[in-house]
Amino acid sequence: MTFALELSYWQSTILRIVGVLVAVLIPAGTLVYVFLFKMMSHMQSRLGPMEAGPHGSLQLMAEVGKFLQKEDIVPTKADRTLFTLAPYLVVGTVLLVYLAVPFGPDAYFADLDTGVFYLLAVSSVSVIGVLVAGWASANKYSLMGGLRAAGQLIAYELPMVLAVVGVVIQAGSLNLQHIVSVQAHGEIFGWGGIGNPFILTQIVGFGIFLLATQAELTQTPFDMPIAESELVAGYMTEYSGMRFLLFFIGEFASAGAFAAVAATLFLGGWWLPGFGFDNNAMNIVGPLVMVGKMMFVAFLIFWFRFTYPRFREDQLQTLAWKYLIPLSLVNIMATAVLKVVF
Repeated sequence: MTFALELSYWQSTILRIVGVLVAVLIPAGTLVYVFLFKMMSHMQSRLGPMEAGPHGSLQLMAEVGKFLQKEDIVPTKADRTLFTLAPYLVVGTVLLVYLAVPFGPDAYFADLDTGVFYLLAVSSVSVIGVLVAGWASANKYSLMGGLRAAGQLIAYELPMVLAVVGVVIQAGSLNLQHIVSVQAHGEIFGWGGIGNPFILTQIVGFGIFLLATQAELTQTPFDMPIAESELVAGYMTEYSGMRFLLFFIGEFASAGAFAAVAATLFLGGWWLPGFGFDNNAMNIVGPLVMVGKMMFVAFLIFWFRFTYPRFREDQLQTLAWKYLIPLSLVNIMATAVLKVVF
């Protein structure tokens, strides 16, 4: 005997909204605790926060409580409407990114035929939020930080897009679920035990994607927009309380979103060797597999962040325009030639 539960449109919509919020907030909190509070501390031979909860496990809740209690200040000369809107715009971008990421054969929010195009489009909307925050704050440091961020994000959007083009050529589709399927059903020299994750053939694209992600997140060594020694806190200088917390959540939620996209495009997404692609059990196992792969990619991102010093602005632009973009074009050409030959 089987039971089926039919949900109305508004019920399924509410479930999707709740699902996206969970998919954003839980990875963001996990990344903050695991990598910012603990991994960095242990890599630098120190303990990190230890007082709140066992091994400092409740420190994140303490930080959130602290920000919620702070006074929400709006500068006198600021554009109040845009100043208020900016952090929500940044966080909203992350919510839109998760909509197209599949977590199982049937575990997805939206199965878009142009999923890759959609992801690249909505991920760039955060530039508008950063610019709005910088301009609306009526602060010269905020404005300079916003302009720096806009120039940096625009420069690194191009290598990120070009890095993904190699995957699209190899998969022959813009649909993320189809890209996972191609990796699951692929073979390596006639052997299909682990499928054919594109990181093996697109390792150059994977490296470029990670570097571009680091720049998109404005994390060290690409943190010029919020360089504290020059710009106080950049475009976030005038923000306090809940709105500053939203920017903080947006940064780490974006790291989780980009890690999920990288895991889908290069690491086989939710699929696990040994399971059939259409196996219904993957709707439960798949999200766990996806989280594991996301954590691996996030580890690489934060390891890079905690290892290298900040670039100069000219070094940042030189890396993008003189090295990453030409290298990504070579990768696209090689992928296209090999696609035709084999």
